Amino acid sequence: MKLAVLKENNDPRVALTPDAVGKLSDLGFDILLEHDAGAEAFFPDDAYEGAKLMDRQALLQEAELVLSIHPLDDEALEKLTEGTVVIAQFQPFNDESVVDKLRRMKLRALSLDMIPRTTLAQAMDILSSMASIAGYKAVLEAAHLLPRYFPMMITAAGSIRPAKVLVLGAGVAGLQAIATARRLGAQVEAFDTRSAAKEEVQSLGAKFVEVEGAKDDSEAGGYAVEQSEDFLKRQRAEVQARAVKSDIIITTAQVRGRKAPMLVPASTVEQMKPGSVIVDLASSTGGNCELSEDNKTVQQHGVYIIGNSNLSALMPQDASQLYSNNVVNFLKLIAEEGQLKLDLDNEIISGAYITAEPAAATEE
Repeated sequence: MKLAVLKENNDPRVALTPDAVGKLSDLGFDILLEHDAGAEAFFPDDAYEGAKLMDRQALLQEAELVLSIHPLDDEALEKLTEGTVVIAQFQPFNDESVVDKLRRMKLRALSLDMIPRTTLAQAMDILSSMASIAGYKAVLEAAHLLPRYFPMMITAAGSIRPAKVLVLGAGVAGLQAIATARRLGAQVEAFDTRSAAKEEVQSLGAKFVEVEGAKDDSEAGGYAVEQSEDFLKRQRAEVQARAVKSDIIITTAQVRGRKAPMLVPASTVEQMKPGSVIVDLASSTGGNCELSEDNKTVQQHGVYIIGNSNLSALMPQDASQLYSNNVVNFLKLIAEEGQLKLDLDNEIISGAYITAEPAAATEE
């Protein structure tokens, strides 16, 4: 089977790194690579030993399986042969029409963001891989803008207190943000509606902020769940009390398929210290901060607000490497001697195979 890897539009990452070519060749795949697909992630064409380099037009016509990070645009999809398999992050929970469109085009689609976030599928979990990088990078981006030290500094000119960091949401991104901020010497507090997160937060040396009465759903796959209005009101009051004392706030809370919960209203931003920084990792789904603007850094009331749900793209080499590793592990599950075995009795495959007809059982 001919597996094609495309250069991403407006993203420096690449879906497959050079070390994966040999692994996939052993599985029976022939790798087709668009020219300069990995260049912006610092993987030059000549590093992809064993791959066939092609221009985009020819690659789309020849491909039997297309691998990318972001879904192809309609123009590219229309160039594919019927029955071609497309693997990307289609996010059907945000746009249900994407499944019908792919079915009309008679394409078979596997959405990597729909792989169940279970222990069994951990090695294929691209969401956790990218979230970990985003949490790390969020702290570094905040440190770049913060006009103060992170650690406590004792100098001949006097002592500098450590920065105070508040992390809202202790999933993969939040925990990595906590760990990174602690390594830089900050005092860290963290909040999460899941009581199970308390032990993890404390193990990283941060203080866990509790608000009573949260609806806890351990089956939410790492996402937040919708809370009652009464709880949200008490949550906002607690967040505001701590936010006004914080130098940095990092927000990571998202509800799958719904608008992100608003945790930091404009009134809270107004009371924060000038020079403080908010990093909103949920900006693409409405934002946890009322004043966030997606893909922009703005300044409101003397506070920097970074709205970026795609911070992993700012570390393209490692992000590409982890994404590629996840993809290889997924292909090992669904491929045999270069052919796909899409067994819908397997919960990982059935979760990802978004264009499978409900009555289908197995498709090759």
